[in-house]
Amino acid sequence: MGLLLIDAGNTRIKWTLSDVPVGALACVPPAWQNVGSVAHAEIADLPFAWRALPVTRVLISNVAGNEIGARLQETLRLAFDGAVSPEWFASVPQLAGVSNGYRNPLQLGCDRFASAIGARSLYPHQALLLATCGTATTIDMINADGRFIGGMILPGLGLMANALAHGTAQLPLIIDHAFITSPFANNTEDAIISGCIAAQVGAISTALTLQRQHHPEMAIKCILTGGSAGVIAPYLLTPYEKVDHLVLTGLWTSIAAETER
Repeated sequence: MGLLLIDAGNTRIKWTLSDVPVGALACVPPAWQNVGSVAHAEIADLPFAWRALPVTRVLISNVAGNEIGARLQETLRLAFDGAVSPEWFASVPQLAGVSNGYRNPLQLGCDRFASAIGARSLYPHQALLLATCGTATTIDMINADGRFIGGMILPGLGLMANALAHGTAQLPLIIDHAFITSPFANNTEDAIISGCIAAQVGAISTALTLQRQHHPEMAIKCILTGGSAGVIAPYLLTPYEKVDHLVLTGLWTSIAAETER
C-alpha cells in the first residue's frame, strides 16, 4: 500500500512515497529513496510527478496556509482522479511517544511536532535540542522521556539577510551567497552573511548552554535539520547530527504508531 507523505513548508513542498509501516517495520523509519521537492510556484508540476505512483493513502503536514492547502487538495484530485482523500496532520497532546508541552498543544506548528516525533524515533530516550533551519529557525527541546518542552522561533538565515537588504538603503540583497572565510568581513556582502550566520549559530549555542545550565545532569544531543542546516552547520562550535527530512520521518512514525495501537 503506497503512502504519500507531504511536508508543505513556508517555501517548498517536500514529499516521499513509502510503504505503510506494519509490525516490526515500524520500529525504525525507512531510509528515504524517493524524495521530491518543489517551490510553491511549481505546484502545478506535481500531478505529473505523482500520477504514476501507487498511492492509496496521503498524509500532509501543512504550515504554508489555507491557499497552499487548497492547491494541494486540487493537485491530489488531478493526480489520482479523486480516488485518494488526504489526511491532514495536526499537533495533539500526545502521539508516537512524544507528549506536547505547549500551553495550548494544538497551537504548536504541526511541522515542529512532526519533527519532534521524527527526531525521537531516530534517537529514542535521549534529550534532544532540535534546530530546524528553514525560512524560520526553530530551536526546540525534547527531554529524554519524550516531552516536548518548548522552543524558540527566530527569522531564518535568508529572512535575516533579506530584512537587512530591504530595511537599509545601502545594503545589498543577498540570496545565494552564504559562505564566509573570516568572521570579520572586509566587504558589505560578506559582513551581512557573517552576521546572520553568527546570529543563527549564537541562538543555537545559547539555547544549548541555557538548557545545560538548568539541567547539568542531562546529556543533550544537538540535531540540525532544514534547508539552511548545511550552511550553518560548519560554524557551529558544538557536536551535532545533521538529519534530513525530519517532518517526513515524523509523519511516517505517526502512521507507525497508529498501526501498533
